[in-house]
Amino acid sequence: MKLFIAAIFLLSSASAFAPPRLGGYRAGQSPIQLDLAKVGIFYGTSTGATETVASLIKKEIGDDADGPFDIESLRGSVKEEFAKYPSLIVGNPTWNTGADTERSGTGWDYIYYSSMQELDLKGKKAAVFGLGDQESYSDYYCDAAGELHDVFENLGCKMMGYTSQEGYVHQDSKAIRGDQFCGLLCDEVNQDDLSEERVQKWVAQLKTEGFFG
Repeated sequence: MKLFIAAIFLLSSASAFAPPRLGGYRAGQSPIQLDLAKVGIFYGTSTGATETVASLIKKEIGDDADGPFDIESLRGSVKEEFAKYPSLIVGNPTWNTGADTERSGTGWDYIYYSSMQELDLKGKKAAVFGLGDQESYSDYYCDAAGELHDVFENLGCKMMGYTSQEGYVHQDSKAIRGDQFCGLLCDEVNQDDLSEERVQKWVAQLKTEGFFG
């Protein structure tokens, strides 16, 4: 009995002198020291296809990524959400084909030139993915991805993840930079069977570019 009481006393004493925990970490330890994801995945969608590809990207990256987050649900908190991650993966569909601006028909269009203009994203890495129909809208394939790319580049991001145009049947696109697409482009209407493989290759490419480092 005396040994049992002594053991309880020792355990109680150890707990009393241990640093208290706050929110899952000890007092004095910065939340930054926790294992946080390196990448945030954000998307806008009209039909759900962009969310499908965003989920494929998340699955391929694994625990290094948070999300995917629908940009529509983040109005008013975009600054705080983007600030959490050193690298951002952002995606949208193309809806307003041929338009000069606001081409996605999603929540991105409402924040591009309003709340996002207040952001300073210098030092962050960004990679773009976009969806479109390259047969029905061959002259405007994934135009909105080009606008998404330019908005983030103008805010100071280092843009990564450019891809080849090989394997596509489009005629033109505002998402072309030089002779490459400005990111990963998928066609869930005509080439949905290629999306998973394209995602896998793109994520592997981003790793070699140091996107996750």
